[in-house]
Amino acid sequence: MFSKSKDEPTVANSSPARTQPSRPASNAPSIIGSDVEITGNVSTNGEIQLDGSVEGDVRASSITLGENGALNGTVSADRVIVRGTVDGSINGRVVELHKSAKVSGDVKHETLSIEAGARVDGNFKYDQDPVGNIVGKVKEKPDFSIIESAVDKKSAS
Repeated sequence: MFSKSKDEPTVANSSPARTQPSRPASNAPSIIGSDVEITGNVSTNGEIQLDGSVEGDVRASSITLGENGALNGTVSADRVIVRGTVDGSINGRVVELHKSAKVSGDVKHETLSIEAGARVDGNFKYDQDPVGNIVGKVKEKPDFSIIESAVDKKSAS
C-alpha cells in the first residue's frame, strides 16, 4: 500500500511551504530587555516595557520603566509608570512613580501618583494635555546643514 515502484524517480519537495510570520497582538508591549542598550530615540504607537537602558527620547502610548530600567532623555506617553531611573523630563497624562523610582527632571502630568520612597529632583506641573504639544519632537528631522556645507567645501577643494 505504501511502497514505491523502483522505476519511478523520487522527487523531494525542496521548498517548504512558506507561511506569513504572525504579527504580535496589538496589545502586547515591545519589551526592551535588561541586557539591551539603545542610543537614539524610540517611538511606537503601542506599549513599551523598558528594563534596559535608552540614551534618547522615548514616545509611546504607554511606557513602563522597570526597576533596573534607565532612561536618559524625555519620556512621553499617555501612561508612564516609573520603577527605575529617569534622567530627563516626563510628559504623561497619567504618571505613576513607584517607591523604587528615581527621577531627575520635570514631570508634566494630568494625573499623578507617587508612592512613598520615590525620589524626584525636579518640578511638577499640571497640564490638561501634557503629551499633545511634544508629540512632534521625537519625529523631528535632524539638521544636517553643517555637515552638508563641510562636505561641499571639501569636495570643492
